[in-house]
Amino acid sequence: MPTFNRILLCYDGTREGQHALKDGACLAQELKAEVHVLSVLNNSAWVQGADIISAIPVDLVTNSARSLLDEGLKKLAARGIWARGHFAVGDPLEEISSFAHDLKVDLIVVGHRHESRLARWWGGRNDGLLLDRVSCSVLVTMGPETAEETPGAGETARSVEEL
Repeated sequence: MPTFNRILLCYDGTREGQHALKDGACLAQELKAEVHVLSVLNNSAWVQGADIISAIPVDLVTNSARSLLDEGLKKLAARGIWARGHFAVGDPLEEISSFAHDLKVDLIVVGHRHESRLARWWGGRNDGLLLDRVSCSVLVTMGPETAEETPGAGETARSVEEL
């Protein structure tokens, strides 16, 4: 198994991002790796919904996104992990691959959201392209299945509370 000395955790505050942060933190602790956390404010929303979003002050959105990054860093610190935070505005695929290259990371950890092909196409997402843009390993965390994702399951969905 390759040694992962420098890990980039991608965190956006979503359930999937929380799983990526948690799983990446466990791995980083085990390997005693240097940890970087990246939060990307996706600017495609600004292009697609310019009329609606233009009514929202840019500073408010940026500050909110930066607070998500701070939240992730605090969760890691609570586990005794010191991590360096990075914030970017742009296309997440471009920003993740750019930061991975610049930081010379050995591993990128991202969360995965189960969606249909139609939903991915409609949303304009090409998640698979990340693998084509980086030269390091990528760990895609799935997180536990919820009752909503498993038809007929009798258990209720649990949210990720803390790391």
